[in-house]
Amino acid sequence: MFPSLLPLLLLAPSLAAAHGAVTSYEIGGKAYEGYQGFSPVAGAQTIQRQWKDYNPIMTVTDALMTCNGGTSAPVSAEVAAGANVTAVWKQWTHQQGPVMVWLYPCDGAFASCDGKAKKWFKIDEMGLTGDVLNSNNWGTAVIYKDLKWSSRIPESLKPGNYLIRHELLALHQANTPQFYPECAQITVTGSGTATPPVDLLTSIPAYAAQSDPGIMVDIYQGKGTSYKTPGPAVWTG
Repeated sequence: MFPSLLPLLLLAPSLAAAHGAVTSYEIGGKAYEGYQGFSPVAGAQTIQRQWKDYNPIMTVTDALMTCNGGTSAPVSAEVAAGANVTAVWKQWTHQQGPVMVWLYPCDGAFASCDGKAKKWFKIDEMGLTGDVLNSNNWGTAVIYKDLKWSSRIPESLKPGNYLIRHELLALHQANTPQFYPECAQITVTGSGTATPPVDLLTSIPAYAAQSDPGIMVDIYQGKGTSYKTPGPAVWTG
């Protein structure tokens, strides 16, 4: 009777089912709690920058892309260069899309580090791992299965304060990308002196155009069998 409502009815459950966010971290054998759901935790002693909600960000230029609206956290976690940071999700439903992990060097205290300069760089990513776009062979399928993602901090990285940003890009709806980023504060230790080259640095938001084929993609009708994750290449140190 109301055919115009059908696309909206079909869309709404898919959007709701995709909701998810990093809710804690594991670093050096220690667990660091993050935020849960839509309810802010007043005075929580967490390394995570409090995110706005579970809802997806729909455009790569949205100001929320930096840290999902999160501002300075009250504490930070120390991590040795060469060690792993593991992000943990309470829920994740979809299996099509890449995982990206980024770092941002803070020049001083975390309270004044807003992540707005052109200094973000990738340390980890996983896109399509097979040759079929319409499959479950994607980085986000690992999150779907394990609800965890571990990334190694480059061993040669210069010590200092950094934001670490985990981002899931859900591609399960044709040409309707959904971005899910969260940030945490870490202090990297060690004797490294390395920093990424300028060509691997970018700004967030807008690390790629919305029209980038890694963002605007129809995995069901696409003719290609390969996929390039948007943004600069990974820097391993």
